[in-house]
Amino acid sequence: MIYLAVDAMGGDHAPAAILDGSILALNQDPELFLYFCGKEDVIKAHLADKTYDQSRVEIVPADEIVGNDEHPVEAVRRKKNASVVVALNLVKDGKAQGAVSAGSTGAFLAGSTFIVKRIRGIQRPALAPLMPRMDGKEVLLIDCGANVDCRPQFLPQFALMGSAYMEKVMGVKNPKVGLLNNGAEEGKGNELTKEAYPLLQQCGVNFGGNAEARDIVTADFDVVVSDGFAGNIALKSSEGIGVMLFSLLKKEMTRNLRSKIGALLLKPALKNLMKYADYTSYGGAILLGVNAPVVKGHGSSNAKAFCAAVHQTAKMVRMDVVGTIKAAMENIKGEDA
Repeated sequence: MIYLAVDAMGGDHAPAAILDGSILALNQDPELFLYFCGKEDVIKAHLADKTYDQSRVEIVPADEIVGNDEHPVEAVRRKKNASVVVALNLVKDGKAQGAVSAGSTGAFLAGSTFIVKRIRGIQRPALAPLMPRMDGKEVLLIDCGANVDCRPQFLPQFALMGSAYMEKVMGVKNPKVGLLNNGAEEGKGNELTKEAYPLLQQCGVNFGGNAEARDIVTADFDVVVSDGFAGNIALKSSEGIGVMLFSLLKKEMTRNLRSKIGALLLKPALKNLMKYADYTSYGGAILLGVNAPVVKGHGSSNAKAFCAAVHQTAKMVRMDVVGTIKAAMENIKGEDA
């Protein structure tokens, strides 16, 4: 069995979307066991009319919730009975093998770092979402917000962790790694990227050089490494452009009778496009660098999106991504000795 802790109270649509998505995942995966952390009476009431194997679910009472407007570190330290804190403590205590939350990103990152703790040798855990590429594959962007200020030596570690995930979970052989930069030439960039470039060349990953922001989705990179500041801007810009394009497309398709007829003819292709760009099918952003698989679902996750995040976490457990990262760090130590 794979034991996962779920922050049932975190997210814009919690607990309904979180519990519905979790039950959907539970019914699809007979090897799952889920701990639902949150307000017991609320969880019981919502699950009352659901069909699922009750022997694979346990409710763990947690009466507090960390809000998005609270200071993450202070909230995690002060609210010991918050649903996200209780979930992460289940991982720390060995009862759960991973955790999933759609709640406060800051609280989840802080809690994962302080409670689950960093892998030995990893200086900074990094947040990494999957993004669709133009060729139908996916690219992992790491970091996208956990570390706003980075040192050059952090980025090779991000590359190692991202490569381990893409190889183990996504099945990509020898993942190609790019460094997010303002130009493709080797000498481009600020002091951070200039210093990180040779470190990436030497760290043992399949480093393919600099990647401009457009290359994240248009080139053949499997992992794009960045500091959290630039990575977050790249991610949010891509999300905004996607929303804008789909909004404009919808507007144009309903402008007049000719447009509506054209839209009807294009309906199958448009459905495929929407499915490909649908964030709910990609799960959440993984936090690589801590001692267990932890996945941060989108705050606005619906049941489908959270279900994908649960499956994503379970797959990380099955493929022993954390063990692979630990082994990579041990190899580096061995080489340095």
